[in-house]
Amino acid sequence: MKVFVGWDSREDIAYQVCKHSIVSRQPNAEVIPLKQNELREQELYWRDVDKLASTEFTFTRFLIPELVDYNGWALFMDCDMILTTDIKELFDQADDKYAVMCVQHDYTPKEGMKMDGKQQTVYPRKNWSSVMLINCAHPSNKTLTKELVNNADTTGAYLHRFSWLKDEEIGELDHTWNYLVGVYDDIDVPNLIHYTEGGPWFENYRNCEKDNLWKNELWQMMNS
Repeated sequence: MKVFVGWDSREDIAYQVCKHSIVSRQPNAEVIPLKQNELREQELYWRDVDKLASTEFTFTRFLIPELVDYNGWALFMDCDMILTTDIKELFDQADDKYAVMCVQHDYTPKEGMKMDGKQQTVYPRKNWSSVMLINCAHPSNKTLTKELVNNADTTGAYLHRFSWLKDEEIGELDHTWNYLVGVYDDIDVPNLIHYTEGGPWFENYRNCEKDNLWKNELWQMMNS
């Protein structure tokens, strides 16, 4: 089970807690941080810095099929998340008829600034790509080459809306697998919690919704 987690130099603690929440429940999971600087050194990523990109992994997540040589299934998730259950339960839902499976959110975020002072960008299929169960061997995903991802004409909108796929190639996951804090309010302990507007590692979000679950994961990590 390959789990690629977006890594941002401003949020290393978020990545560390996210990783702990995965491997402490499923030791067989291989957690791989998507570090932009390393991908640049490996000549896999060479795009100019995008002023609209809210994280260092805005584009790099779409390199995953090529990173695994277009074989098997892999998971991508943002670093501002924690698991409360075994990640195998998510991989067990993989259906080979789909190229990508994700939670198909239907909402519009509030306009304004995000947790780190970045402008909130509003677009169709917002946050669909923040958790992606990717069928890397699916023929349609052969389109996702490093050349495409690095092409300056390939926009973030094109990639994050899954525009290289047909609608019927996108499978749906239940929202407990990408539970947006501040958007959903119907599950006490979701399977995968996404602190999309800001998490407890940011001073202004120390006491956000479900902060206790993240803080407890941090405590367990520090004491393991």
